[in-house]
Amino acid sequence: MSSPPGRRPRLSSPGTGRSSSEARDELRRRLLGLIEGNRVMIFSKSYCPHSTRVKELFSSLGIECNILELDQVDDGANVQEVLSEITNQRTVPNIFVNKVHMGGCDRTFQAHQSGLLQKLLQEDSAYDYDLIVIGGGSGGLACAQEAAILGKKVMVLDFVVPSPQGTSWGLGGTCVNVGCVPKKLMHQAALLGQALSDARKFGWEYHQQVKHNWETMTEAIQNHIGSLNWGYRLSLREKAVAYVNAYGEFVEHHKIKVQQLERGSPGKLKVVAKSTEGPETIEEVYNTVLLAIGRDSCTRKIGLEKIGVRINERSGKIPVNDMEQTNVPYVYAVGDILEGKLELTPVAIQAGKLLARRLFAGRLEKCDYVNIPTTVFTPLEYGCCGLSEERAIEVHKKENLEVYHTLFWPLEWTVAGRDNNTCYAKIICNKSDNYRVIGFHVLGPNAGEITQGFAAAMKCGLTKQLLDDTVGIHPTCGEVFTTLEITKSSGLDITQKGC
Repeated sequence: MSSPPGRRPRLSSPGTGRSSSEARDELRRRLLGLIEGNRVMIFSKSYCPHSTRVKELFSSLGIECNILELDQVDDGANVQEVLSEITNQRTVPNIFVNKVHMGGCDRTFQAHQSGLLQKLLQEDSAYDYDLIVIGGGSGGLACAQEAAILGKKVMVLDFVVPSPQGTSWGLGGTCVNVGCVPKKLMHQAALLGQALSDARKFGWEYHQQVKHNWETMTEAIQNHIGSLNWGYRLSLREKAVAYVNAYGEFVEHHKIKVQQLERGSPGKLKVVAKSTEGPETIEEVYNTVLLAIGRDSCTRKIGLEKIGVRINERSGKIPVNDMEQTNVPYVYAVGDILEGKLELTPVAIQAGKLLARRLFAGRLEKCDYVNIPTTVFTPLEYGCCGLSEERAIEVHKKENLEVYHTLFWPLEWTVAGRDNNTCYAKIICNKSDNYRVIGFHVLGPNAGEITQGFAAAMKCGLTKQLLDDTVGIHPTCGEVFTTLEITKSSGLDITQKGC
C-alpha cells in the first residue's frame, strides 16, 4: 500500500535529568506546536486500519498532512496519554485540521460527507475573526475577554428583541438585566421592610407612617444595571473586542450573518382560552401574550440547523461533551443553553474563561460542574450545594446514606418575635466514603453567604467528622452545621429547645 503524501515528524525523548512534570509539560508544548504549525496533523498508528482509512481520504483529496505514528516513536505511549488530556480522546487516529480537533475516523468521514472538512481545510486567512461569540451574557463575555487577553481577534454579537413598549437589554445577559442583579436588589428591599417591622422590638421608635415607593426603587436598580451595561462595553473596548449590537445567525460553515432588527410595534393576536374547571371560554384580542412557563434557550432561530449543530428539539438546549464542544467541532456552547447543566452566572463565567484558555492557550482545565453552590433569594433564603436527598438516593442507594438535620431559630429573630423553628439545616453523607458530605442544604437568613464557604469545603472533601471537629462561630446560623447530631433515620424531634 502506498503512503499518502505527507511528512512524518518524530519526537525525541525528553532528557533524563528532568522531573516527570517538566518532561510532560515539554511534551505537551511540542504536541501543541505540531497542532498549531500544520494544516492537517494526524496522530496515528501504522497498523491501525482506521488510521489507514483517514490517511487514504486525505491522499485522495490531494491534501498534504503531517503524520506521527505513535507505534514508531520512543515515547508514543506518553504522547497518546497527553493527547487524551488535550482532546479527551484516547484512540487513534486523532486528527486536527487547521487547529480544530476533528476527532477520529468516523467523525472525519462524517465531516467530509457534510462538506465541513472542505471548509476547515481553507486557509486561516479566509476568516475575519479567531472567535465570534453569539450572545453577550456572562459566559460569552468571559470567553470573549479571555480570548482577547490571549491575543486573539474576537467579535461579540448581542441583541435582545425589544418588548412591545420598546425596551431592550444592554450587555450582560439575563443575570445583569432581568435575573440575579435586580432580583437580589429587590430581595434586599423586602428585607429592609421586614427590618423596619423588627426594629420596634429592638427599641427603635418612629412615628411617621413608613411606605414604599416602587418607582424610586426601580429607578435606582435600573440606574445600577445601566452602569453595569456600560462597564461591559468599556471592558470590551479596552480589550479591542469588536462589539456589535445586532442579531447573529449562522448561514453556512464558518459564516455568520449580522442583521439591526426593526423595533416596530407587534401585531395583535386573537387569543382563545378555555377554563380547565368548566365550560367557560374567553376570546379576546391582545398585543402581547405572556406565557410564564419558564425560559427560552433562544437557539432555534440562529441558523444552527444550517451547519448541523444538534439541539434538544423539546427544550432547545444544546448537548455538548465535557469540553463544551458540540457535534460540529468548531462550535462550542457555554452557559444557560447547555443541556443538563445549571443555569447560573458564575458557572457560565468559569466555563467561558476555561474554554478560551483551552482553545487559545493550550490549557487543559475543564469546568467542574459537580458540587456547584446556589441560592434562591426568597424572603427566607435557601442555599444548597451537591445532591438533593432524592438524587442522592438514586445515585448511592438509601442504605449507603446518612442524613443529619435540624430546625433552628436565628438569635436575631428571638427578640423580634419571628417564628421559631422555621429555619432548617441538612447534610447528606455517604457512609461508604468516610461519611463524605455529598449534599448541603440550608433554609434561613443569609443562606447564600453560608453556602459559599461550605461549598469550598465540599470541594476539598468535607466529611461529617471534619464538621464535628470544626469550632463554630457563636451566635451565627452557620454554626448549626458544626453541631448536627440527629439523623433523619432516627425519627427524633428536630425542633430547637435552647440557644
